[in-house]
Amino acid sequence: MSLYDRLADLPLRVDATDRVRHSRDTSSGFVRATTTFSLHGDGTAGRGEDVTYDTADHDALADVPDAHFDDALAGEWTFDAFSAALGDLDLFPTGAPEQPSARHYRRWALESAGLDLALRQADTDLASALGRERSPVRFVVSTRLGDPPTTDRVEAILDRHPDLGLKLDPTSDWTDALVDALAETGAVRLLDLKGHYVGTTVDQDADPVLYERVIEGFPDAVIEDPALTDGTRPVVEAARNRLSWDAPITGVESVRDRPYEARWLNIKPSRFGTVDSLLDTLEYAADNDVTCYGGGQFELDVGRDQIQTLAATFYPDAPNDVAPGGYNLPDLPVDLPGSPLSPDSDVRGLDF
Repeated sequence: MSLYDRLADLPLRVDATDRVRHSRDTSSGFVRATTTFSLHGDGTAGRGEDVTYDTADHDALADVPDAHFDDALAGEWTFDAFSAALGDLDLFPTGAPEQPSARHYRRWALESAGLDLALRQADTDLASALGRERSPVRFVVSTRLGDPPTTDRVEAILDRHPDLGLKLDPTSDWTDALVDALAETGAVRLLDLKGHYVGTTVDQDADPVLYERVIEGFPDAVIEDPALTDGTRPVVEAARNRLSWDAPITGVESVRDRPYEARWLNIKPSRFGTVDSLLDTLEYAADNDVTCYGGGQFELDVGRDQIQTLAATFYPDAPNDVAPGGYNLPDLPVDLPGSPLSPDSDVRGLDF
């Protein structure tokens, strides 16, 4: 039986829906907006978070009447039938989203809310329903280094917990001296080259000098999402056993389509859109000796707990980019928890 088959026949009842908008400043210099969907039924509620990046899409969602979702989703379902109904529902009734990826993000918000509700109505949790155990989650902290880049943010993080690992986003203004200072910390686990981002505030060109500087400067770090050009290909190929993929990964076919056989994958559930696609990819990774780790998207509500739940269930010892949300604040709180994070002993739904 596949992982998805263990969930497909879960019954769920939806009586009504509602939404809550969230907004917060981030350490990356932008204001994050998200929307949490709640599905109510049989005296409980399931929730999922829409991590669409463009604020305009959340503004438009706020204008959609509740009846648009209530009329389509109210009723008694199996989880699989509920998922199929989502495939027929116009998730952007006021107009197309700013970016096509938002369709998967919003679909995941409703899929995860439906799964959360079905698990709660069955008085169980994700790991138990899948026949798995949850373990404490090791995490790294993802951060950018400012403009101009300095080690100040890294030092502040490591002052809180010196044993934490880091995931950093190299940019073309990184110098040899900065790379040396960062390497000296011994904390850098992941380097996100963001070679597949287009039209965002964090786009990074395929810079051969930068690629060589960081790939050679951090010989043990996992290298995420390089862009392949005539200039970058030779240095990237030399590091092919530690390459990871993130932004292009939306399902099994996207893994198979990588230019090199995937050895690492950053798992961001919202990129998959459906629970079926997510679990299918996790099974493919397990069968093909691919190391998975969790990825975050500046979740402001239940989405952060849910990516921690997936990490605890599938890849607890990986370099998971699922740190508590306080690490994303512009000013780091004093009392931030360290790694690993221990799951609660008695949970329901997708709770961590």
